[in-house]
Amino acid sequence: MTDPRRRLPAVDALLAEPDVAALLTAHPRGLVLRAVRDTIEHARANDGAAPAEGWHAAVRGRVQRLATPSLLPVINATGVVLHTNLGRAPLARAAREAMTRIAAGYSNLEYDLARGARGSRHALCRDLLVELTGAEDALVVNNAAGALLVALSALARDGEAVVSRGELVEIGGAFRIPDIMARSGAKLVEVGTTNRTHLRDYEGAVTERTRLLLKVHRSNFQVTGFTAEVSAQEIAGVARARGVVSLYDLGSGLLLDLAPWGLTGEPTVAEALAAGVDAVAFSGDKLLGAPQAGILLGRRDAIAACRKDPLARAVRSDKFTLAALEATLTLYRDPARARVEIPVLRMLTEDVAEIRRRGVALQKG
Repeated sequence: MTDPRRRLPAVDALLAEPDVAALLTAHPRGLVLRAVRDTIEHARANDGAAPAEGWHAAVRGRVQRLATPSLLPVINATGVVLHTNLGRAPLARAAREAMTRIAAGYSNLEYDLARGARGSRHALCRDLLVELTGAEDALVVNNAAGALLVALSALARDGEAVVSRGELVEIGGAFRIPDIMARSGAKLVEVGTTNRTHLRDYEGAVTERTRLLLKVHRSNFQVTGFTAEVSAQEIAGVARARGVVSLYDLGSGLLLDLAPWGLTGEPTVAEALAAGVDAVAFSGDKLLGAPQAGILLGRRDAIAACRKDPLARAVRSDKFTLAALEATLTLYRDPARARVEIPVLRMLTEDVAEIRRRGVALQKG
């Protein structure tokens, strides 16, 4: 019996078919050629069976799929405002316009216009973050995991970092706090249990090798029932008394208190800093409502050490992120305006009756 794969058309022959050749008027030759090859290979993988819709239609369909961008806007109908799989926080108009403005030409990303000399991108959002939070210094990198990695590398490398077993979280995409700590060069020291950790656990774990005490906010799950945990303020106190650094991985990065709108139990950045920790790390694209970024705030010497760490270069932010972040942070100078113009805040504080009205209107078409 003849192998049906021997009857598959040659690439040149299929490309020369009038219906396929017509695709070259609207699409680059390389794209059409790839579509032809992919179609033939797909048939070969199916034991030589010709496409059910016919060769020409199969090639047209593959061209269309290849020509369609892979990253597309979607409608979020999940009811989850900050959906990781759907890109987290939508950006405010001011942030989108800032990105477009910077994308159109050159910028002073690494140039100090006032001094007429080389500058640093790390200075671009620093003053604004310090102004809004009261921190002594600030550093922006490309995501929250990167911020945590840089902080652990700069502040605890070759030493021990102490953390509660109840806070060894997985932050999504199978990235886990212990794995990040291992990559940073810090040795993980676990204290307490899954449901109960006490101040004495931290105090008893500090040795001459201890460099850092880590507090991790459980932002996407809760442990309830027979539980006990140590506050950031208590951890900061132990760290100061024993001469080590305290780091608070806050996660969501909430600048405005949303308790009046029902979002309770989520610490703000100001509250985290007021606890007295040396450094706080959080995301830009969660409750802050900004682009993806990792933000480190805190004591001047701690942040300076993070800025000098070689990993800070590896995870630095690009000009589009910094432009959008600065525009978003600028809105926070007027909290009432921020609540209206930053999409995440607007959605979280929107009147329930208005949400219901829109839902009914959508249902009716």
